[in-house]
Order: sequence, then C-alpha cells, then structure tokens
Amino acid sequence: MVEQAPRVGSREQGRLLAVLRDEGAQSRVALGERLELPRARLAAELGRLIDEGLVAVGGPAASRGGRRSTLVHLADELRVVGVDVGVTSVTAAVTDGRCEILASDSEECDIRLGPVEVLRRVRALAGRVLERAPGRLVGAGIGLPGPVSFRDGMPVAPPIMPGWDRYPVRDDLGGALGCPVVVDNDVNVMALGERHSGVARSLDDLVFVKIGTGIGCGIVVGGRVYRGVAGTAGDIGHIRLDDFGPPCACGEVGCLEAYFGGAALARDGLTLARTGRSPVLADALAATGVVTARDVGTAAASGDFAAASLVREGGRRLGQVVASLVSFLNPGMVVIGGGVSRMGHALLAEVRSAVYRRSLPLATGNLPIVLSELGDEAGVIGAAWSATDRAFG
Repeated sequence: MVEQAPRVGSREQGRLLAVLRDEGAQSRVALGERLELPRARLAAELGRLIDEGLVAVGGPAASRGGRRSTLVHLADELRVVGVDVGVTSVTAAVTDGRCEILASDSEECDIRLGPVEVLRRVRALAGRVLERAPGRLVGAGIGLPGPVSFRDGMPVAPPIMPGWDRYPVRDDLGGALGCPVVVDNDVNVMALGERHSGVARSLDDLVFVKIGTGIGCGIVVGGRVYRGVAGTAGDIGHIRLDDFGPPCACGEVGCLEAYFGGAALARDGLTLARTGRSPVLADALAATGVVTARDVGTAAASGDFAAASLVREGGRRLGQVVASLVSFLNPGMVVIGGGVSRMGHALLAEVRSAVYRRSLPLATGNLPIVLSELGDEAGVIGAAWSATDRAFG
C-alpha cells in the first residue's frame, strides 16, 4: 500500500492540478487563459506534471479555429482515500483525483474504543476499498468528531473521544499509507464535501450544520474553511442557551447539544416512552429496550404528537443559533446534514422559520436553507478534497 508521494514543484503546478480537479479536463489554450500563463511556461509546467504521472493528455479539444488544442486531465490512476470517523461508525472511500467516489465501505465502531483500535479499523477499511479500486495513492484525509489541531494533525481535548487527546493521527496513518495525510474536524470536511460535490457546489461562502450525536458547524469563507486561531471555530453545539438547562457532555449545562443532539433526543424520547406520552416510542422501547434519535424521527414522521413536538422544539432552538450565524457571517447558503437531519422537512421548516424571523431581511432575502443531498458521502468526499489540496499544494 505504500506509494511515493507526488512532487509538486511550483505554485503554478498546484494551480493547474486544482483547476483540473475542480473543473475537469481542459484544453491547453483554456488552461493558459484560465491561469494567465504564457504558452512556454504552461508547456514547461505541464511537462513536469506529466513526468510525475499526475497529469495525462487526452484527445483533441473542441475547435476554436486554427490548430486544435489537446485536452489535459488528471491521470486516471490517481487515488485518494477519504475517511469519516463518527461517534458510532467509520466510513472510508477511495476516489479518483477529482474526488469522485470509486469504492466505499463502512462499519459500526465506537469512538470510545480509543485511537489504536479505531485507527486499526480505519487502516483495514482503507485497504479494502483500495483493493477494489487500485491505483497510485497520492493523499488521504480523515475527519474526526471533535476539536482538531489542523496544523499538528491531532485531536485536542475532544470531549466525547476518551484517550484521543493529542494522539498523532496524521503520523499514524501517514506511516501506514505512505502518503500525505490531512486530519480535520468532521464538520469541516463535510462542509468541503458539500461545496465540492453537493448542493452548495462552487459556493465560496456557506455554513454547514451537522446534527448527529453532537452538533457542529463548518464555515466556508472565500472558498476556504475558516478554523479560527486554534481550530475550534464552528463549535456551536456548546453555545449555552440556558444557565439552568440539562447537563452536556462537555461538562457545562444548557448547551444546544444538550437539548438537540442525538443523545439528547434519545434521552427525551426515552422519557416520552416511559411516561406513555408517546405511544409509538413506548412500542419501540418495549420491542428493543432502548429509544434512539432515529426512533424519535420515525415517530414524529408517523404523526406521533409528542415526538413531533420534540423535533419542532429542537428545530426552534437550533434555528435561534443558526440565525445568529446568519446575522454574523451573511453566508450564501445554510446546509443541514448529519443523522438527525434525516428528520427532514419538519425539522427544516422550524429552522427556516426561526432564521427568517430573527435575522435581517437583507441577510435572508436570497438565503437558501436546505438539507444535504450527499448524506453520509459528504464527509469522505470532503476529506478526499482536503487531501488533494494538500497533495497538490
């Protein structure tokens, strides 16, 4: 599995690779115009990339008069691994150089097993998907469900990841895979996935909100993820809504996550089941012995009044926080994803109502607030995209 890392020798080469990744095959003439490179300089830079096996030349481009130019594209054999580590599952995918998924696999995995066991499973999953789509591995990216030092490639004091604090994830995977590895927060890579391949394709300013076991926010400004000084930007799950609210996993009380994260929904759903206020959840508890956030969503969708009220109240609280983000950042789109987002349009309606009611009309007049179309693929695509940004940079 060990591959030689690509050698990108200049800024112009990195720009060429990024254009071919984001826009597909281009003619030499179009590339020269796009990057404002003289013909001789373009030929020299492309020649070096071809020698490195990163770029290949295809058939003739569409005629623009005179001699036809040839199409240039990323080499077909380039491979990138994207990994999305959740609280209860791990997903790995292998993509081509344009971050199009060629093969993927996932399995249940508890993040509390610790970095040694979880990363062992990550390596095994990566090996399996690479066997199904072999090629030249040029980079890998991984998203983790907690605060990450992007510069150092490791999680830092993650509240729901015992044993992970400052574990050298980048060095561990880089040594095993033999390629550059990028480590980031899971919501950041999901935001990148949506911008690269999802409903927010090519938007330079957007907010991605993930509602899963926890709640987080990925912020894209000017086409780049905004991480803040220490990498904790977007940690909206621990914005306090009530000084006397329920306890949160972070050790505080009244956080948004303590009201509407997956664990909070399961907790409140269990209360509804035990008290008999929700017949549907009571049946689920009797059948399985537990109540999950998915059970709450199913009950709400079936018309169960108590479960639907729980979803509406959670959506209202989330909308309050998103409204503040919209007023502060003025994004071009808000995308909502993660497991809890599968509650669908009942949840979306509450978030939209709160945002449109609380934010200035100038900020919301042309603001789409939409559900993710990529679902579980957003994280692995974004992780792969982040890896190519590092490999091609």
